[in-house]
Amino acid sequence: MNYKLAIFDMDGTILDTLEDLKDSLNYALAEAGCPARTLDEVRRFVGNGMQKLIERAVPANRTAEEKENILESFKVHYKIHCADKTQPYDGIIELLENLQRSGCRTAVVSNKGDFAVQELNQQYFAGLMDCAIGEKEGVRKKPAPDSVNEVLKKLQIERENAVYIGDSEVDIETAENAGMDCIIVSWGFREREFLAKRGAKTIVDSAQELRNHILGM
Repeated sequence: MNYKLAIFDMDGTILDTLEDLKDSLNYALAEAGCPARTLDEVRRFVGNGMQKLIERAVPANRTAEEKENILESFKVHYKIHCADKTQPYDGIIELLENLQRSGCRTAVVSNKGDFAVQELNQQYFAGLMDCAIGEKEGVRKKPAPDSVNEVLKKLQIERENAVYIGDSEVDIETAENAGMDCIIVSWGFREREFLAKRGAKTIVDSAQELRNHILGM
């Protein structure tokens, strides 16, 4: 099918953000006297927003107030350092340029804090995304369909003409809750076998393959 709108998850789908997330998390943990987390641990912890990342990373014996302080420390550090090591995945810039030339609209919907989504979108994808939405007050996080619905409304695209693209079980559930087709990429933060078990029907291994699915080629 030739879609009119491609909605992308950010972390693990179009941007490899894991190193910067780990560094900011470990900075905040160290400030609070908590043990550092490995890259593989952070990979498992991400996907459900900043609050969940901290809940999963902080030892269970810490108080709610301590966890809130760690979250705030993480936000402050990540706002400054969110693009230190982050890079687009291979072929993503070319993919977005190709979609733009083909008349397919593009958007980002992420559980990352909206401040970071706007910063990273501007830095890496300026002029290539029609809309970008991150985690913000009053909007339910994925897998709730709220942010996806907001994009559809803003860009005035019918649901059946849009596809949601991600790399995790959260993205599979988001597309299902939004009543949309879903494409899952294999290069992100989850293993292919895990994604298949969680219901991924279409899994792609390259930006070129993703382009072909979006444009019905």
